[in-house]
Amino acid sequence: MELVNIFIKSAFIENLALAYFLGMCSYLAVSKTVKTAFGLGLAVIFVLGITMPINWIINTHLLGESGIFKTDLTFLRFILFIAVIASMVQLVEMVVEKFSPSLYNSLGIFLPLITVNCAILGGSLFMVSKEYNFSESVAFGLGGGFGWFLAIIAIAAIREKIKYSNVPPALRGLGMAFLLTGLMGLAFMSLMGIDPGSISN
Repeated sequence: MELVNIFIKSAFIENLALAYFLGMCSYLAVSKTVKTAFGLGLAVIFVLGITMPINWIINTHLLGESGIFKTDLTFLRFILFIAVIASMVQLVEMVVEKFSPSLYNSLGIFLPLITVNCAILGGSLFMVSKEYNFSESVAFGLGGGFGWFLAIIAIAAIREKIKYSNVPPALRGLGMAFLLTGLMGLAFMSLMGIDPGSISN
């Protein structure tokens, strides 16, 4: 039940995009259509779900004083975390290019940029600071990725509808996207007072 609590909390209450505003570059750039947002959202779920437990293993069994080297190597945390993230993103990029060339072309530079997406690295660093165990880190990674997926799908759907609205010229494009993100962030802040344990019980 604790894993369900962590999943719900990371997806809705502590949403990486709308509570912490992490990963905004790709969030705003790729959310013009639902199709591209859906593809990038799935990629983020996969990368977070895979890299979080791998980074937990590295942090616990390699970098810590209780690890295999019996010395404090935490100064290497950023480098190793980013190396793991980069390798997983490369795998996703190859799979998307092989099986969906149209999605690969529409995502463009923003697919490889998941490597430096601060939501991915931020998730791993949050995992360390919260001192999660292995299974909790998996739940946190999947929940964080699912929350980011929901956020980018929601804003993409709204932005597609807004194309047909009479938006003032000064707010068209990124201006309206920033306003929508702020309003969605406020909406998600209303969930912060909810205890996820009361939902799952």
